[in-house]
Amino acid sequence: MMPIARFLAARVPLLLALCLGMGGGTAQAQEAGWVSYRDAYRAMVAFAKYGKAKNFLQNHYQVSPKDGSQPLDGLRLTLSGRTTQLNLPLDATGRTTFPLLKAAYDENAMLVLNRKINEYTFGPRISIVARVDGVYESADLRAACDQALQYLRHLDGNYGSRRCAGVRFAFLPKSDAEVRVRDPLREATLPAAEGAAFDGDANAGFRVMVYRFAEWPERVQVISQNAPVAIAPVIE
Repeated sequence: MMPIARFLAARVPLLLALCLGMGGGTAQAQEAGWVSYRDAYRAMVAFAKYGKAKNFLQNHYQVSPKDGSQPLDGLRLTLSGRTTQLNLPLDATGRTTFPLLKAAYDENAMLVLNRKINEYTFGPRISIVARVDGVYESADLRAACDQALQYLRHLDGNYGSRRCAGVRFAFLPKSDAEVRVRDPLREATLPAAEGAAFDGDANAGFRVMVYRFAEWPERVQVISQNAPVAIAPVIE
């Protein structure tokens, strides 16, 4: 049998090499930028556990630039752990479908960004589910905005005095998309402007149209022939 001293001596170089290799990978991840999957999981699972009405809502994980000079083009987010390697594709607004994986949580995996992490913010983003046919009843849009407001109040008491004002349709910057509002007496196209898909986002180059509840009768149809990149509640 090999003496214990010789056994350890033979394996110390190997252990050092493994540690250095693992440290090098972590250093590379930190240099590119990463956040804790476990922290993100805790924030995202709140929506899954929320027991009140949310049938008009969806919840994504969003990577958002802190200022407009940071583009989303080429931005990549990867879930990286001991047993998990998963690319998380980002849409035009920086959102991705977040996987709730127990194994990744248990091993405290990393969400790795291929950019400097201090130039971006990370967190949940509530939005309204888009319809395939693009036709929305005003009652459904009002209910969707109210569901979003109730959920935000559940998370943050500062929303207690705020109200639903409408919904915002956002399209790609060079899109010629239109959103029309139809009631029994008229049909009109909502004015288009350049702005952010979500309140507070620095990425403000989208083509946006806002349907404001107070400007229309209670029973109308809102029609979008083009698929929006996002539909957001307007809460003021």
